[in-house]
Amino acid sequence: MRRYRLNHRGVTLIELLAAVAIVGVLAALLVARVTTQSSNAAPAACELNQGEIELQVQLWRRLNGGFPAASLSDIGANAQYFPAGLPVCPVDGSAYTIDVTDGTVVGHAH
Repeated sequence: MRRYRLNHRGVTLIELLAAVAIVGVLAALLVARVTTQSSNAAPAACELNQGEIELQVQLWRRLNGGFPAASLSDIGANAQYFPAGLPVCPVDGSAYTIDVTDGTVVGHAH
């Protein structure tokens, strides 16, 4: 009978377990990073909403000669300014209001 050579090309069980362990560690790091970023997403989205509202308020002021109502009821009802509807805060779900003296969003510091 012939003897088989000992230098077969293949993967041993230990090499396979090492590769699985490395992939597991990388997956754990990725999950930790994704969950950290998603918890920071809502405050960032709130800031983005504030910027969008302030831009639309300035446009309203330029076209109408004054700021909209502090509750944004008049500008929010106009689909020209917010086609998808007036945004709400993604952190706490509250409505945005503005300061009618300068057009900035008030009461949202996350």
